[in-house]
Amino acid sequence: MCGVVGEIVWTGVADRRFLTRAAQSLVHRGPDGSGVFVDGPLGLGHTRLSLIDLNDRASQPMVSACGRWAISYNGEVYNYKEIRKSLEDLGHTFKTTSDTEVVLQSWIQWGSDCVPKFNGMFAFAIWDGTEKNLFLVRDRYGVKPLYYFIHSNGVVFGSEQRVIKLHQSHSFHLDRQALTEYLTFQNLFTNRTLDTNIRIVEPASILRIIPARQEVQRSGYWDFRFDNARHRKTDPVELAGELRRLLAQAVKRQLVADVEVGTFLSGGIDSGLVTYLASQQIAGLKTFTCGFDMSSVSGIELAFDERRQAELMSAIFGTEHYEVVLKAGDLERSLSRVVESIEEPRVGQSYPNFFVSRLASRFVKATLAGTGGDEIFGGYPWRYFQSANVARFEDFSKRYFNSWQRLMSESEIRDVTRPMHSSVDAGEMYDVFLSVLSRHPWDGPSVESQIQQCLYFEAKTFLHGLLVVEDKLSMSNGLETRVPLLDNDLVDFGLSCPMGLKLDLASEKVIRDENSPGKKSDTFSFQRHDGKMILRNVAAEMLPREIVKAAKQGFSAPDATWFRGKSIEFVRRRVLAKSSPMFDYLHYSAIAKLVEEHLDGTRNRRLLIWSLLYLDEYLRQQSP
Repeated sequence: MCGVVGEIVWTGVADRRFLTRAAQSLVHRGPDGSGVFVDGPLGLGHTRLSLIDLNDRASQPMVSACGRWAISYNGEVYNYKEIRKSLEDLGHTFKTTSDTEVVLQSWIQWGSDCVPKFNGMFAFAIWDGTEKNLFLVRDRYGVKPLYYFIHSNGVVFGSEQRVIKLHQSHSFHLDRQALTEYLTFQNLFTNRTLDTNIRIVEPASILRIIPARQEVQRSGYWDFRFDNARHRKTDPVELAGELRRLLAQAVKRQLVADVEVGTFLSGGIDSGLVTYLASQQIAGLKTFTCGFDMSSVSGIELAFDERRQAELMSAIFGTEHYEVVLKAGDLERSLSRVVESIEEPRVGQSYPNFFVSRLASRFVKATLAGTGGDEIFGGYPWRYFQSANVARFEDFSKRYFNSWQRLMSESEIRDVTRPMHSSVDAGEMYDVFLSVLSRHPWDGPSVESQIQQCLYFEAKTFLHGLLVVEDKLSMSNGLETRVPLLDNDLVDFGLSCPMGLKLDLASEKVIRDENSPGKKSDTFSFQRHDGKMILRNVAAEMLPREIVKAAKQGFSAPDATWFRGKSIEFVRRRVLAKSSPMFDYLHYSAIAKLVEEHLDGTRNRRLLIWSLLYLDEYLRQQSP
C-alpha cells in the first residue's frame, strides 16, 4: 500500500519541492521508498509500502516505455495476473511483476474503460503527457481514499488531506454545512470534508482534469444495484454452494503478496469466515484481536469484550494469536493521534481500530478484515424495517431519514447549530439524505423494496465511512488492510441474492436506537438469527456453533460506562469547556444539556460524546 500526491497547474510548472515535501508527509503510508515525477504542469509523488514485486524496478511514479503516460498508484488489483495475460495476448510486454504496471498498461490499451475490469481496491492518478489530461480514479466501494483541492491556479491531490494542507494556496476554513451533516448523520454523505477547500473523490468515479480549459469533469463507472429478482427461482442449496465458492476464491485472491499477511479476528461471523479460509492457505496464520478491560463495567456492555470467542476460533483454526486490551484511559491517550490519522470525522467510536492496527503492524505488513459482509448481506435487520406497508417512496424516505439522525433529534440539532443558522440550515439535511437514497430505483410498496433502499443507502454511506476509517488508521501504522468480502464477484452475487435468503421477511421487527449499548438482540427479534442468513448457513460448516448462533455485536468499547466513570473528568474537561473551539460554531448550553444527560444517566449519549471529543480535538489541530 502506498501514498499518492500530486498537483497540476493551469500556468507554469509543477513545484518539485512541494511534491517532495508532500510525499514525505505520507511516509507512514509508504516507508519503503518514495519518488517524484514532473512533466511541465503536472507533478506526481509517491511513497511505497512494498507488498508485490519488492524490487526497485516497481517503484513509482511509474512512466510508460513510450514516455507518454505516468502513474502514481495506491492499492491492489487482485485479478492483475489475468488482466496481464490478456494484455500480453494483445502484444504488451512487461518489465515488472507488479500490479501497478498492469494498471498502467491497461489504461494505455483501453483508456478509462479498463477501470471496471479491476477487481480490487485502488486510488490512482494517471497522466497523459500527449493530450495533457490528468485522471484521478477511485475504486468501486471507496476502500482507498483520494482528496483534491481546486485553487486559482490548478488542482492539488493526495491520499490524505495533510498533503493539500502543505500547499501554499490552501488555508483552513470550517465547512459549516459539512459540520451540520456530520452532527446529523455522524458521517459525511456528500464529497465534502470539514475543510471547505478539500473534497474527496467519490467511490466508483473518475475525475478528468483538463488544464488547457481549467476544467474538472466527473464521471461514474459503477453503482450498487440490489436486485433480488435475478436469482429468485434458483435453488437455495445451489446458491449456498456458489457463495461458498466465492468466499474461498475472494480470500485466496487477497492473500496474494510477497510479504506475510495476517487477519483481524473478532468474535463475529465475518472475520471468522475470513480467518478460517485464510488459515486453510497459510499455516500458522497470525491473527489479531482487540479486547477491553471490564473491571469497571457491568451489565450489557460486558458483552463488548470478544476475546473469548476470538481465542476459541484461533485455537480451532491453529492461528498464532495476538491481543491488545484497552482501558478507560486509552481514548484520552490516543485521541490526538486518532484524529490526526482519520482527518475528517466518520462513523463510530474508532479508536480501538487504531490500537489493533498498531498491534498487527508489529508482525505483518497486511491484514484481511471482515468489513462489508453486513452491508451486502443484510447484517443490520433492526435498521431496515422502518415503515412496513408504506406505499410511497416519499413516506418511506422521511421515516428512514429520522432513523439516521444518530446523534440528536432534528430539534436538538437545530438548537446545537444555532450559531450557524445564518450560513446553513439544519433542515437542508433531508435533501442531502435524499440525494443519496433516491439514486437507487424504488420498486414499489413492498418490504423487499424498502430493504433494497436501505441496503443501498448503507453501502453508499455507512460502509464508505467504515472503509475510510479503516484505511486511515491502518495506514497510519504502515499496515495495509484488505477486505475480501468486497471482492467484486462476491459483491455481485450478494447484490442479486434473494432478500428472503438474507432476512426473515415475515417476522415482526423492533427499531433499535443505535446509541444503545450491547447486542442488538436485546430489543430486536433475533430468536431466528435474522440477518445474513445465507452467510450464517455457510458459516455453520466452518465456524463453531456458538459463533454462528450469536447475536450481532458491533466493535465498540464500553464507553457509555467509561464516560460516566473513569473518563468523566476527561469528558468534562474537553467537551464542557467553554474555551473549546467548537463553541465558535455550536451553542454551548444546548451541548452541555445533552452531555449532562449522559453523565447523570438520563440518556445514553455515547456516540454524541465521542463525536464532540473528536470535533474539539480536530479544531484544535487546525489552529496555526
